[in-house]
Amino acid sequence: MSQAEARHILVQTEEACVALKTEIEGGLDFAKAAAEHSSCPSGRSGGSLGSFGPGQMVKEFDDVVFTGEIGKVLGPVKTQFGFHLIEVTSRT
Repeated sequence: MSQAEARHILVQTEEACVALKTEIEGGLDFAKAAAEHSSCPSGRSGGSLGSFGPGQMVKEFDDVVFTGEIGKVLGPVKTQFGFHLIEVTSRT
């Protein structure tokens, strides 16, 4: 079964998500941005979600994690929780 490791930043608006993505692509550390801006408790650990398999996250999140480019900041991804920036750190 596939497994992935990812980290994410959850914010409430698409605008905030796009602005953070621009800052990260400009050099802002992803983990620092997660700690400062994410509304998810994982923000305290740099946005790390650990290892998980398909179906453990909501569909929109899963679709990106299991098909997106590894090591690239992906998003905004809209889910029922808000807007995410996602970085897939590994996938097997």
